[in-house]
Parts: sequence; structure tokens; C-alpha cells
Amino acid sequence: MIAMNFGFGALETEFWRMIFLMTRCGAALFAVPLFGSQQVPMQVRVVLAGGLAVMLCNWTTIPAPAALFSLPGLLATAGEVVIGLALGFVLQFAFAAPMIAAEMIGASMGMSIATAADPVSGAHSPALGQYFSVLLTVIFLGLGAHLQWFSLLVESYRAFPPGGGWFTPDRMGLIVGFGTQMFVSALAIALPVVLLLLLVQLTFGVLARSAPSLNIFALGLPMGVLGGIAALIASAPLLDDALTDLVALGLGQAQALLVK
Repeated sequence: MIAMNFGFGALETEFWRMIFLMTRCGAALFAVPLFGSQQVPMQVRVVLAGGLAVMLCNWTTIPAPAALFSLPGLLATAGEVVIGLALGFVLQFAFAAPMIAAEMIGASMGMSIATAADPVSGAHSPALGQYFSVLLTVIFLGLGAHLQWFSLLVESYRAFPPGGGWFTPDRMGLIVGFGTQMFVSALAIALPVVLLLLLVQLTFGVLARSAPSLNIFALGLPMGVLGGIAALIASAPLLDDALTDLVALGLGQAQALLVK
């Protein structure tokens, strides 16, 4: 009688190992800007996470939990998801700062009602925010920051192998501090334009006092928009430097999470 007890052996072990490694990669790709956008199909993200997991299986010797669907295995998987979400979420702060700056500038220009669908988040954002978002995306990809982020994702497996105690109060404090820095960066981006628009509004205030017959409401809004556009053109070199620093800051924040 021929025994029929057989299995896939090492192939099955490697498969579950790849699935386990995919959890951190998939969570990171879900949370990170650009790749986590609603414009990127879920199938593309799954294939990309699977490709990273296959390479990680070759580069590392991290095993999957002995019983993946037991309580320790599920806790280890949840820890992988938390690390991946944190690595992707910190970059969301960098991409949210220009949107906050666009809200400030748009309110000063009188363009708060001019909104458009943001292709990154899927939500409605100021039309000016689309300009900042596209510019930041071009700078992010042009500097190769996406490759540096993938390198940090791979490095996270060496710094914090699965099952380690990564989630600590100190790291939660770091993430909260990154959120505070987001508002500081947004203010630095918006401040030059807002100050120039303030001068325009002060000028119209003086004109309204000196010439009461002047229709300030008919002239104020168009001049505010024209002044804002002129201020954006004049501050374009500063905006380029500010967004470049913002990309470096976002990568630095992601790297700070990997420090033991």
C-alpha cells in the first residue's frame, strides 16, 4: 500500500514566510503617500508588496512564526502592521504640510471656495493645494526619495526584526512631535506669500480711508488674487527650497523611528 502523506515541505514554509514579510511591506505601502493613493489600484500595491517580500526572503533570514494563526503569531503579525503603518504615516505629515499652507494662502487670496479633488488623498482640497502637491511629488521623485524610503523599509527588518518591542511610548511621542513639525513647516511655506498679501490688504485699507468713494469690494478681491499670484511667482525659489527641506525632513523622521 502506497502512503499518500506528502506536502510541499520547504516550499510551503517559504510561502508562509513571504506572506508574513508582506504584512509590514503592505501596511507601509497602504499608509505612504503616492503608493497609498486611491489612484493606485490595490492589485498594484499587492504585487509591489509581494515583490519586496520575495527580495526580503532572499536578503534576510527572518522566519515566520511557527504557528502563524496562533495568538503569538497574530500578535507578531499585528506588530508588523503597526511598524509598516508608522513608516508610511510619517511621510503623510510631509505631504500634508503644503496642503495646510495652501489653506492659509487661499484664505488670504479669497480663494477658499476654489476646491478640487486631490488625487493623492481623494478628498477635496484647495486648487492651490494641487499645485503644491504636484510640485512636492515631482521633487520627491526627482530626488529619489522614494528609493530612500524603500531602503529604510528594508533596513527596518534589520533594526527591528519581527517580534521585537518596537511600539514604545517614546516612539509615540516622536510621531506626535512630527505632527507638530508639520504645522511649523506649513507656516514656513505660507509665510512669505501671506505677508505680501497682508501688505496688499493694508494698501487697500489705506486707499479706502483716503478715498471713501472707491469701491473696495469690487477691487479688493481681484487685486488680492493678482497679488497672491505675483507673490507665488516671487517666492517660487523659496518654495522649491522649502519643499526640498520638507522631503529631507520626512525621510529623517522615518529614519528616526528606526533608532533603537
